[in-house]
Amino acid sequence: MERPSVISTLEQAVKARPMPRHVGIIMDGNGRWAESRGLPRLEGHREATSSVREVTRTARRLGIQALTLYAFSSQNWARPAEEVAGLMDLLREYLERERSEILDNGIRLNAIGDVDRLPRYVRDPLDRLRADSAHNTGMVLSLALSYGGREEILHAARRLAEAVERGELAAGRLEESDFEQFLWTQGLPPLDLMVRTSGELRVSNFLLWQMAYAEMCFTDALWPDFRTDEFLRCVSQYQQRERRFGLTSAQVQREDAPQQAKA
Repeated sequence: MERPSVISTLEQAVKARPMPRHVGIIMDGNGRWAESRGLPRLEGHREATSSVREVTRTARRLGIQALTLYAFSSQNWARPAEEVAGLMDLLREYLERERSEILDNGIRLNAIGDVDRLPRYVRDPLDRLRADSAHNTGMVLSLALSYGGREEILHAARRLAEAVERGELAAGRLEESDFEQFLWTQGLPPLDLMVRTSGELRVSNFLLWQMAYAEMCFTDALWPDFRTDEFLRCVSQYQQRERRFGLTSAQVQREDAPQQAKA
C-alpha cells in the first residue's frame, strides 16, 4: 500500500486528465487471498467487500459516471452449495450495510444479470435500494449478479426477435443501437476501461458486447488487496493510451476526428 501522500498526489494527477466514463471490474482472487493466509475461502469474499467500498468511493470522487462490478457470475452457481450460500449472505449484508453510504453519496444502484435467480432474502434489499436510489445522479454502481456476457447477448437477441415479430422493428433495418436497447446495460455509458485482478488474463464472460473497444488493464493484485492505489494506476494507464477506434493516429489528432476517439 502506498503512503497516503503518494496516493493523494496520484489521484490529483489522474483527475487532471480525461476520465473513463464507464469502468468494469472482474473482481478475482478472493479465494486465493484467503487460502494463502490459511483462512476459509469465505473470509476472502468478506474482505473483498472492503475493496468494493474503497474503489466505489474513489470512482465517485474521480467523477466516473458508471462502475460495474462482476460480483457473481452465471457459472458461480455451480460452486459448492456452502460457498454459494455464504456469498448470498455476504451480498445481503453488503446491501444492508452500504445502504446509507450509497444514498448519502448520490449513487444510483443498478443490477444486471438474471437477478430473478437470487434468493428472496437478497432480492428484497436489492430491489429496495435500487428503488430508493433510482433518482440519484452522482454515479451508477452496477452489480453484475447471476451475470454472463453470452447469457446477456442471448437474452437481448430473444427480446429483439420478439420485437421484430411484433412488427415494432424491421429486421432489414436493424442497427447496433437497436440491439443495445435490449442489453442489461441499456442506458449506461459505453465501457471505456475493463480491469481484471489476480493476474488472470481472460475476460471470463464479462460484458462481451460492451468491451468491443474498451481498454483493458490486468493487475496481479488479488481483489481483497486491490484498493485506491491500484485503481488509480489502472485509470492512469487508460489515460496514457491513444484510443483510435480503427482510425490512424494522424486521424485521431485531427480536430474533426469522431467524438468517440477523443473520449
